[in-house]
Order: sequence, then structure tokens, then C-alpha cells
Amino acid sequence: PHWNFTLLQQEAEAAWNKELGKIEVKGGRPDDQAIFYTALYHASLAPNLYTDVNGEYRGTDLKIHKANGFTNYTVFSLWDTYRALHPLMSIINRQRTTDWINTFLAHYKNGGMLPVWELSGNETFCMIGYHSIPVIADAYQKGVRGFDEQLALEAMLSYARSDRFGLKSYREKGFIANNDDHESVSKTLEYTYDDWCIAEFAHWLGKKDVAEEFRLRSKNYKNLFNPSTKFFQGKVYGFWFAPFYPSEVNNFYTEGNAWHYAFSVQHDMTHFMQLFGSRQNFAQHLNRMFTTTESLLGREQADVTGLIGQYAHGNEPSHHIAYLFNYAGQPQRTQELVHKICREFYTNAPDGLIGNEDCGQMSAWYVLSALGFYQVTPGSGFYELGTPLFDQAVIHLENGKDFIIKANRTHPDQFYVSDVQLNGQKHTASYMPHTALANGGTLTFELSSSPSSSWGTALADLPTTSVADSGFLPVPFFEMDSYKSTTEQYVKLGHLYTDATLYYQLSDAKSKGKSFIQYKEPFRINQTTTVSVYAEWNGIKSPVVEQLFYRLPQDKTITVESKVHPMYTGGGMTALVDGITGTTNWKTGDWHSYFNQDFVAVVDLLKVKNVSYLGVHVLQDVSPWILYPESVSFEASTDGKNFSPVTVVKNQVEKEQRSASVQVLGTSVRVNARYIRVRAKTGGALPSWHESAGSPSHLFIDEVIIK
Repeated sequence: PHWNFTLLQQEAEAAWNKELGKIEVKGGRPDDQAIFYTALYHASLAPNLYTDVNGEYRGTDLKIHKANGFTNYTVFSLWDTYRALHPLMSIINRQRTTDWINTFLAHYKNGGMLPVWELSGNETFCMIGYHSIPVIADAYQKGVRGFDEQLALEAMLSYARSDRFGLKSYREKGFIANNDDHESVSKTLEYTYDDWCIAEFAHWLGKKDVAEEFRLRSKNYKNLFNPSTKFFQGKVYGFWFAPFYPSEVNNFYTEGNAWHYAFSVQHDMTHFMQLFGSRQNFAQHLNRMFTTTESLLGREQADVTGLIGQYAHGNEPSHHIAYLFNYAGQPQRTQELVHKICREFYTNAPDGLIGNEDCGQMSAWYVLSALGFYQVTPGSGFYELGTPLFDQAVIHLENGKDFIIKANRTHPDQFYVSDVQLNGQKHTASYMPHTALANGGTLTFELSSSPSSSWGTALADLPTTSVADSGFLPVPFFEMDSYKSTTEQYVKLGHLYTDATLYYQLSDAKSKGKSFIQYKEPFRINQTTTVSVYAEWNGIKSPVVEQLFYRLPQDKTITVESKVHPMYTGGGMTALVDGITGTTNWKTGDWHSYFNQDFVAVVDLLKVKNVSYLGVHVLQDVSPWILYPESVSFEASTDGKNFSPVTVVKNQVEKEQRSASVQVLGTSVRVNARYIRVRAKTGGALPSWHESAGSPSHLFIDEVIIK
């Protein structure tokens, strides 16, 4: 109202000084304080106010509502921010956290669902999971109130029990396969953590049945753990997708690869580590992530930056992993890596971040880590200890108390923890409860130049998360390389629990209707057959998993002259002449892609035959850059050297068609030939309406049809 620019500037500076002054740091290297307060500033920019002066806002139903008793916000990048930004805010911005949760519930009341990635009153669905739930659960565990708890649980269940994004298959089978929905490994893993948060929240509210339902769901990560590779590996139907390269960025993972999701079981670390046989084996696998010389393979992914081995600090799925050495009894390794990341990946420069800020998440990781702790599992009620950058930090809490962090060292480069005191008492654990922070007090680190052999290494001093195994049994898996064969196959079954009893049923023409029989050894199939399997163990029965095994024809071979895209190889070249055609779901792994080029191949019929039909089965899905070929031409030869034109079939479907579709571009012919050369001409540039208009396109093909 005063229209005084100088005064307005002073008020703005005072407001920011108050906000940034919630944490005061002293000491460190010359740039450390500038980096720290820049990070705290970044972490304070979102979510944004989305309420008019009279309390009105536009809801996700695009109607005008009024915020009663709370302030409405927008910009919820929850896939990113549930990991560190919101845990940080639950310490220094608890009242705003209440407003954010009430905003979530307004989204549910107005638009029918909790936010996934909301922007200006619109749900974008641009990321995965339902990560507003851990924000609510973590805040509630830390004593944040002022919202309708029963409505919050109702909203959680509404999303988790829906059929969105593979959830139907997740509930029925215990995992998502890529034929159900893409990025299936990441979705399965992130759903299990979100479900654990629901189980905890329901438990706190006294809803035992709900807590039990979601406790069991939170164990589903085991259904995608391949004991042979020690990775969470994608499945198509019930089969491990092969070939498997853990460093490959592909459609089984969200903005990452198998390494980046290799440790995404924050809520059940005790049982997860048991899958490696011992704590030492787990530590070796964990360390391998940071030391491997494997190169990134597969799709170009701009988010995967800040690499230490295959650890990618520039993207969120990696953010908790350096702290997992605490769980393995090697806190010195956590200290080394956290110190390295803080020093090398955050600088006082315009390009001072190693990756996308993502609405404050990248900086919130730094703020917490620079203070000396981090929350691996929001909702758990404790923080893992790392190593502080500053000589002293004071967190001014909203309850009027201060939590002080001190670092005693003789040189600024000393970062190994030799001892810790909490409120003057010796603290040997490599973690601390949130209550210690919330009540105010002093955390003192003694730092040295060499790692301690004793602090934080005793079993009783290790952080742990655990979800009871009772009542849960993973599904069996197929220990085979392929579900397609030109000869008879021996079906070999496996299970995560070696003492589980497995049962199978065949549904080929001869076996249809027969009941399940116990699996004792690999069994033979010699025709196209569906195999259904389940496991029993300690009175528990797993869900049933089905796999269709194909007996392939042997009447032709194919030689492809074009270069197949390494991300979409369809399981090999024989897939182009196996008689099997795919659906509009291009993410199953059944399709071949030829990017920015024609598809050229020669089919050998093995002898001269009378050919009556020629065609190719192709896919168009313009949004992910897949266009039908402009035309397909066929040539015939009896000797493989001299080819004569047979026919040309032109595509009649426009690029403007936005929905996914498949078609056969083919026609009847009359020719005697042993060799057929097919050339599918690229669909060219993406149409003008596309966000990447003018860019080259993919040509997706899964079958050359010759009758």
C-alpha cells in the first residue's frame, strides 16, 4: 500500500532473512555458506501460494473454491520432493506443511484424487507413484496436525485401490510387468514404499485391517528381485526381460536404470539385505554401484548426471543410497561419499548444481547433508547421521527451541566421525530419532582425518527398517532365457525362497482343464502353451503367474540390413518372422525400432515357393515419436542376387492421428520366390502439432508377413 520501492525492498530482504535465518551456520570453507544459503533459498521457492486475497482458488476440477482454515498452494513435484524437501520442511516449516496437506485433501475433495505432480490446479501425471502419501505420513509421524486424518486415509486408499498406471495388475499379481504398464520396475518399487506409508498411517489411526492389507503390499518388491543378478529386473508377462544390462536406461525404469533402482527398499532394509545372503554381501553390492566402470547404455536420459560409478546424484532415485552404508555397518563409507558429493557436486557458480533442481529437492539434499544428517525413509521417525560441513549450525524450531549441531575438528578437511554426543551423552548409533531434534538440544560430532573402526559399527548401533514377512509369499519365476523356441523347450521354475513348493498347470490343447501339479524338475513342452504357476510356503499361497510359451515356425529366416535401435530389439531378429504380432503397447519389448531410417531386410523362405501375400505389421503412436512408414515396397528373387519389384503399399493413415494404432501394410500378390526384400520407408519428421515438431521419428515393426 505504501508504494515505496526502497521500503518494499527492505521488507523483502527482511522476509527472506527471517526465512533463511531459520538455520544459522558458522565456519566451513569460504564458499560453503554461500552454497548453503543458496540451497536453502532454492528449497524455499516451492510449493507456491495459489490463493487469492479473499481465500479463493481454482481447484483441480477447474472450479472456484474457497480455502477455509488453510492456505492453498500449487507446484507439488512430489516424486522429487517427498525424499528430502518435505522432510526438511517438516522441521523448519511445519505450519506450511499443514497447509500443503490440506491442499492435498482439497485436491481429493475437488478433483477426486491426491496430487501426483500438480501444477496451477492441473494434475500433470508427469511422474510416477502416489507420493503425496509419504509427505502426509512423515508429517503425521513427526507430530504435524491440523488436517482431517480420516479424510487423509480415505484419500490414500482411493488412489492406492484404483486401477491407475498398472495398479490392478500390481494388486492381483504382486508386481507390474511391462505389458501391463511401462516403467514397471520403478512403479512396483515406488508403490511398495507408498503402501508401507499407508500401512503405518492406518496403524497410527487404529485401522488394523487396512494396515495389514498394505503391509503385505509393501513386500511386493520381492516379486521383481532376480536372485541370479541381484537386481530388480523387469518382466514381460511372467518372464525376466532379456538381455539384461543393469546400466541400460530403458522403459522398465523411470529416468534411470537397474542400478539407480537397485536399493529402493527404504522401508524394509532388514529383509532386503537378507536377499544378498549377508550384510557383507549387501555392502559389496552397494559399494560396487559407486566403483563400477560400467558405462550408461540405452536411451539418452538428460536427468542422469552427477555420476559416481552408476550412482547418479543429478536425479532423485539415487539420493538416499550413500546413506545405506550406515545400515551395512560401514558409516565411514557414507561419510566419504556424502562429503564428496557436497564438495564436488554443489559449487558457488551459475552451474553449481549437478542436476535438475526439481523444485528444491536437489538443494534440500544438500541442506540436510551439510547439517550432518538425512532421512532415508520419510515416515520412519529417524535420521541417518552423515558428516557436517560446518563448525556449528543452529536450527531455530517453530516451538521456540533450538537444535544445535557442532563439529569439533582441527582441520576443515576432516570429515570422518570418530565420536558423537547427543545432549552431552555418548551416542554410538549412526542414526538419531526425530524427537531428539524436535525437543531441541545439541548434537556434537568429533571429526578426524581417518575413519573410526568402532563408531556406528556395532549391530545395535545400525539403523534398521523392517516389515514383517508373515503372510507374504513372492511369486515363482521362470529360469530360462526365452519364451520363444523353434524346438521343444524345458521349462525351469525358480523361487526366491528355495524351500517353497511350486505348482504348475499347462493349458495347451492336450492339457486343458487339468489341475495344478507339483513341480519337481524341469518339464518339456513342444507346442505353443500357456504355463500357469504359483508357490506355497508355510501355509501361504502366492498369486498365480501365467506365461505363454511359443513354438515358432522354422520355414524362414531374416537378415536385416538396417540398424535396430538398441532400446527396442524385440528379443532378436527372429521376432520379425515368428508369426507373432503385437498390440498398441509398444513398451512390452516385442517391437523393433528403426530410428530416422528406412527398414530394409531380406527374408529367406529356404526354397522357392508360390507367394500369395506380402505385408508388414507396424505401429503408430505419435506422442512417443512413432510414425507409420510412408510406404512399403517388396522385391522378389529366386537366387538372392537378382531382385525384381513386386508391389508397393502406401500408408493411408495421417500423422495427425493422435491415438495409438497398429495395421498391416500388405496386399495379395502372385510370384514365385525364395527371397523377399522388404523396404519400409521412414515416416519422416514429426507433425507440426507435436512438442518436438520436425524431429525424426521411430519406425516400429514386429512382423514381416509372407504367405
